[in-house]
Amino acid sequence: MDTRQLKTFIAIAEHGTFAKAADAVGLTPSAVSQQIQALEVEVRAELFDRTTRPITLNGHGLRLLETARNLVRSADDVIDAISGRAIGGTFIIGSVRSSALSLLPRAIVALKKDYPELRIKLHVANSDELLADVVSGRLDCAMVAEYSNIPDTLRWSPFINEPLLVIAPKGTPRMSAEEILSELPYVRFNSKFRLAQLIETELAKSGSVATPIAEIDTIASVVPCVIHGLGASIIPWIALKEVEDQVLSVPFGNPQVHRHIGLIERRSGTRATVIDRLHMHLVDLSDPYGMRRESIHGNPTS
Repeated sequence: MDTRQLKTFIAIAEHGTFAKAADAVGLTPSAVSQQIQALEVEVRAELFDRTTRPITLNGHGLRLLETARNLVRSADDVIDAISGRAIGGTFIIGSVRSSALSLLPRAIVALKKDYPELRIKLHVANSDELLADVVSGRLDCAMVAEYSNIPDTLRWSPFINEPLLVIAPKGTPRMSAEEILSELPYVRFNSKFRLAQLIETELAKSGSVATPIAEIDTIASVVPCVIHGLGASIIPWIALKEVEDQVLSVPFGNPQVHRHIGLIERRSGTRATVIDRLHMHLVDLSDPYGMRRESIHGNPTS
């Protein structure tokens, strides 16, 4: 199967017509038709519904499209790695729905400056889906919190050792985390994510008695509730980074509780150079809690 045919097939799917696809791949419309005819002969099936205007992918074409994109991306990655040419193609990053997601836009902008020819896409999903997509090659890497079920075929590299903090409305007298949580109503972060479990486990260990006034399933919504005086809460440092002058914050836990967030990638992947650079940008954005690769010890998947 010729990757040039697959690139033409993808261009038709994305642009909707043979003529627009021809412009996109730098061919004549007749050359595009010839490539698609040859591809359909090879797969022994028509890939488009030609009765519609513009033409659309039929069932066979839809089944081929994702595989074609993965094959083309893998081929381009290998050629980049071997030839040393400017890094390009498509680089797909996954991420959990986390407060750390706020770091990725800035890291992606920095990565685009490093590799102007690289096309970057961001996909947000849960940890299990991201792991499966990295294993299958649908994602080049993904950002996830510390995770216990990472397959041996993947490598997980933390970029931040992030502290957790108790926050209270600005003007609250400075006191210990336990005193804040016992004296102020508690805005509870309640979700299925590991961060919520980590917080609840530490609260139980410390014996802190908090009286919930609200239960909210996103950290991004918890923080404004505290800023506007609803009560106190427990959040990761990243969520405080942009608003630290609007709340009182004190360490949570004794010793203070931290969580690791990192990138997962295939050990056999061909995008190691790009992923290393992305990791570096995330570390820089996580200062002073960033974890450079050479400083990482005891990683069970390394």
